[in-house]
Amino acid sequence: MRWRTGHSAPKGAAALPPLPELHLSGEILRQALQAVIQGAEELGGIERYVDALKLKSDLFKDALAEGKHRTIPLETFMSLATFMSSVRRRITPYLDEKGMKTIREGLGILLDNVADTTATDQRMAGFARLFPDDRAHTYVRDLAAEVLHYTDPERYPLMCRWVWDAATNTGALREMWFGDNVDHTIIPATDSYETFLALRRDLATLLTENGVFRDHLFYMDLLVAQVYSHYICAQGGTYLRADFASPQDPMQYTRRLLGLDGVEPRSGRARLKSIDGNAFIIDDHKLLG
Repeated sequence: MRWRTGHSAPKGAAALPPLPELHLSGEILRQALQAVIQGAEELGGIERYVDALKLKSDLFKDALAEGKHRTIPLETFMSLATFMSSVRRRITPYLDEKGMKTIREGLGILLDNVADTTATDQRMAGFARLFPDDRAHTYVRDLAAEVLHYTDPERYPLMCRWVWDAATNTGALREMWFGDNVDHTIIPATDSYETFLALRRDLATLLTENGVFRDHLFYMDLLVAQVYSHYICAQGGTYLRADFASPQDPMQYTRRLLGLDGVEPRSGRARLKSIDGNAFIIDDHKLLG
């Protein structure tokens, strides 16, 4: 049975065209919600995960909001990269002052007019143009997406490639799509800002219908990550094993997708290497490593 949605939108979205209709499976999403609630119990319950995502957002706001992105120090940017799983594995060539010049320019493109959501896709494309267009830089889209979302989560939903990548027809959106033989279906959805807003609108409705009435912004991140982590567990392909070593528990995939495993809890060593190959150490923020 197809699950239909409400029509709320975040602040800053009033000038946008009507949002697309997404055909999502309510059954898949309800199962994912139960799985993430149950799976979180081992590390203190789902509220601890929500609080960790709030802390991640606070870190981004403290480092980037109110014009601070223009002069962000290298070490501060490295602390943020620690909590972006696809970024921290590939960003090393830019972790020097020359690379930071490019990164600061890109952050300006993303954040100088952050309240203008009508130009979101153009700003993300402008950010990407600062970097080579090759497979080694596919993480650039995720970097832009995480910066926007965690710096201003009310305006910007999470728009990483693992949430939805229209070019490859992959991501959590496909795994929650309603229909027969979805594995062999081209999902009729772009990866524009409006699509991600529509996804957030729909997930907010589902959460409310299932008794979740607060912290929707971060519950949705967890829910989408749980859906895609289920796909990773089921797929187990070579490229997935390269990015996600076999975990002891299924929630490890969810934590990793959201960057919550960025710091090893005992040592404080980040899962990020500096340009000279040394481990980066973070003393204050360990989240759910």
